[in-house]
Amino acid sequence: MNTPGTIDRPLTHDPKKQAPMKPSTQEPAGSAIPDFTTSGANDSRQNRTREMQLIPEALARAHMHERLHEAERDRQAARLAAARRMQRRAERASLRARRALAMAVMQ
Repeated sequence: MNTPGTIDRPLTHDPKKQAPMKPSTQEPAGSAIPDFTTSGANDSRQNRTREMQLIPEALARAHMHERLHEAERDRQAARLAAARRMQRRAERASLRARRALAMAVMQ
């Protein structure tokens, strides 16, 4: 896309004069920022285009965040299963030791 005012070709390359990436809390979503752009339907359309171009990035970020949480839950489950296995093994070893001690005392 090569229209001026989009991500590929911004109206200005000065970051201070560009519209912020996050929507402002004082204005409705999708509206043009009057300090940095001229008012009009064309600029509003370009701002929406800019927001729409950022949607896949936001979706990818949310997807990665969910994947990281899922991986952490899987790691916790694996650690818990390993801890339970080790606990059962230790209990069996303790029982064997007690039996061996009882047999030694009996003789």
